[in-house]
Amino acid sequence: MRVESLEKLYTVYTNSSGVTTDSRKIESASLFFALHGASFDGNDYAIQALEQGASVAVIDREEILHANPQYAERLILVEDTLQALQALAQEHRRRLAIPIIAIAGSNGKTTTKELVSRVLAEKFEVSTTKGNLNNHIGVPLTLLAMDAETEFGVVEMGASAQGEIALLCSIAEPNYGILTNIGLSHLEGFGGVEGIRKGKGELFDHLNQNGGRAFVPQEDKVLCEMACERADLAVEYYSRSIGEGFRSNLTGDYNRYNIAAAVEIGRYFGVADERIGEAILSFSPDNNRSQAVKTERNQLVVDCYNANPSSMEVALDNIATMEAEHKVLILGDMLELGEWSEEAHINILRKADTIAERLILVGKEFAKAFEAVGEELQADYTLYPTTTEAKVALDNEPIEGALILLKGSRGIALERLTEAL
Repeated sequence: MRVESLEKLYTVYTNSSGVTTDSRKIESASLFFALHGASFDGNDYAIQALEQGASVAVIDREEILHANPQYAERLILVEDTLQALQALAQEHRRRLAIPIIAIAGSNGKTTTKELVSRVLAEKFEVSTTKGNLNNHIGVPLTLLAMDAETEFGVVEMGASAQGEIALLCSIAEPNYGILTNIGLSHLEGFGGVEGIRKGKGELFDHLNQNGGRAFVPQEDKVLCEMACERADLAVEYYSRSIGEGFRSNLTGDYNRYNIAAAVEIGRYFGVADERIGEAILSFSPDNNRSQAVKTERNQLVVDCYNANPSSMEVALDNIATMEAEHKVLILGDMLELGEWSEEAHINILRKADTIAERLILVGKEFAKAFEAVGEELQADYTLYPTTTEAKVALDNEPIEGALILLKGSRGIALERLTEAL
């Protein structure tokens, strides 16, 4: 994007009430970006956005401008609206000139982001990723939501393929970074385990090349190796044990890593332990991430925001350590595993079989795995093609008096079963 065009766009942005990409959620005097999706073109809604109160719409189809001359002064034509959004966010980040910490990894990003942002907010005016806005659109929107009052930015970065973290780093230009772990997520997109390591490691690459600093748990051999591979990377090593003694509303031993990261960062930036503890305790997980839910009939662990082999294993390990007379595992397919899918689902089935007396499996991938190894398993198994069919069965034959884990990928939507439990 040309400098003069970016300057014009930035002036419009500073005079707006904020940035939006959804024509259904237009706020008065907002700046609308007409982005493209698989099944929509935001250019088609640019005039509607203006009529609903947007001050300016950024478009990349010239005919929209020609067809609506009455709106010429409120339409900005660019070559590519997504690239313009990203360039604007990068420019804004540079003008803010504040410290930004990026949080990436296979599992635990959002929980760590919430803990870190709450801890830092004990000392700084913090702006952080809202919800799951952690991709090539969400990160720019996160940055553009920061204002002159912001003293510290906490930015979550998600990725499903190599090159994506590098792109997000080029936009957000983080000074600090955390990789929560290197697990088996998005195997298909990354091209295998080494691809995941390389793709997630792009955060360390950015920090290494730009004088940044990484926070690395010393018990994680893979992350320590990755840090050592980058000779110029400044690293703060910390132990998982520093999270001990801090009370939280999080379930699962695996969350001790997330808590330890928040403690380390808080201490590094001068937040007192007492205030760190208060901040950590103030966070209660929601949105189906490791939620402990007590119903009239059962105790649930609802952890079905997403799933991959690594997160599935730690969720099973957690249930294995919990005391209960009856344990039920409701497991949904782990998606985006490609050629590794069958082996991964078989491994999870074998592990789950040792933990609970009853398993409810949802999805075609677990069905394939069960067909391959079902004869060797001991637990009581029930298979359903979809969550809808599983819910009908659970409504007709309710489970009572059990500890139940719900774990599956976002696309399976196992949270819909909670009302039947």
